[in-house]
Amino acid sequence: MNTQTTRKITTDLRSNGLAPGYMPGWANDFETEALGGALPQGQNSPQRCNYGLYGEQLSGTAFTANPPERTWCYRIRPSVKHSARYTKIDMPYWKSAPCVDPDVVSLGQYRWDPIETQKGLNWITGMRTVTTAGDVNTQVGMATHVYLVTESMVDDYFFSADSELLVIPQEGRLRFYTELGIIDLEPKEIGIIPRGLVYRVELIGEAARGFVCENYGQKFELPGRGPIGANCLANPRDFKAPVAAFEDREVPSTITIKWCGQFHKTEIGQSPLDVVAWHGNYAPYKYDLRNYCPVGAILFDHPDPSIFTVLTAPSGVPGTANIDFVLFRERWMVMEDTFRPPWYHKNIMSELMGNIYGEYDAKPQGFVPGGISLHNMMIPHGPDKDAFEKASTSDLKPQKLDNTMSFMIETRFPQHLTEFAAKEAPLQDTYIDCWDDIEKKFDGTPGKK
Repeated sequence: MNTQTTRKITTDLRSNGLAPGYMPGWANDFETEALGGALPQGQNSPQRCNYGLYGEQLSGTAFTANPPERTWCYRIRPSVKHSARYTKIDMPYWKSAPCVDPDVVSLGQYRWDPIETQKGLNWITGMRTVTTAGDVNTQVGMATHVYLVTESMVDDYFFSADSELLVIPQEGRLRFYTELGIIDLEPKEIGIIPRGLVYRVELIGEAARGFVCENYGQKFELPGRGPIGANCLANPRDFKAPVAAFEDREVPSTITIKWCGQFHKTEIGQSPLDVVAWHGNYAPYKYDLRNYCPVGAILFDHPDPSIFTVLTAPSGVPGTANIDFVLFRERWMVMEDTFRPPWYHKNIMSELMGNIYGEYDAKPQGFVPGGISLHNMMIPHGPDKDAFEKASTSDLKPQKLDNTMSFMIETRFPQHLTEFAAKEAPLQDTYIDCWDDIEKKFDGTPGKK
């Protein structure tokens, strides 16, 4: 149990300059209050809450799930007062599965240069969907996006009924004002925004760009460690949930809702970020990727990339996740008589990669920070010629892979390109040619190596 009871009350989080505060631990049962005595003790739903607050439960699972994921909120108004008549609106660049364009070929190996930021884009209007997989209506699968943010959301709020969002900054800083508190994110960190949580996003600086994995299915969880045991990889204590902070502002506001792949807007007369206290295990998180401790081979051979999994969203089919979020960061390579970069392979999982900074060892040329690559299910891929030649002939001394951080989003479903990804995004048309100059080296002489 984590408790925080010293949060200062504020009527406007922005003008007050309130800084984020955090509580450590993954899937903890937290409790936190921004005003002393706002959190009931010994029960969830007293006849009358202190300060005239309303008790309300936010559920991330069915009530009978074991364990249930839910948070009790004590707020100035119940959420029904933050919901009015809805008007359908269009978000042409934010797509949901199924989204299969008959004029787009998703079969193949693809790579994109960084998508440039543009003026006048906030968290919602600056979302650019690259791939979709599965079906948002049956709550399986995912989508990948690039976010481009050059403006803060002012009296505008958002929540997704479809999905939780895994946010991966690549450039610039963002501040997420959520119902349950404030989270700051910068490159080398990730954030997790639960399904159904209302928030707005403020830009810190001039512009921000990054990646988003939108998870339609079961929530992200820490992977089973198996024989690795209790330590290393992503440790639970390094995940941070925000302490309570609230707004009490009477100002015309809008809430945009993503529901079954469609977008709707409602107009209200106040800020919806009015949770004064809360307790539970359904909350947003941040995590510093520099705390990730990779585990690898220390004698010979190259381990499967699954050993670098930070978070996983189960699919219900053992061995094939709805989503795996995999991190390739700085690490030592010490294997003997081993081809050290990722080997050539075909995979039932579809793999989308993003480069946060530095060079990726299997593709040192062309895969630049902010770039993306996609290798769909059962499509062969692997090192280019230069990477193969270097790895095949180098003196295998201990080597530090330094100044590098890339990630992979794997899913059991094929990832379909959006029209934006195929026709507007900066696609590298010559990427497929990177394997053209791989030579035949076969020599049938006995004992020849």
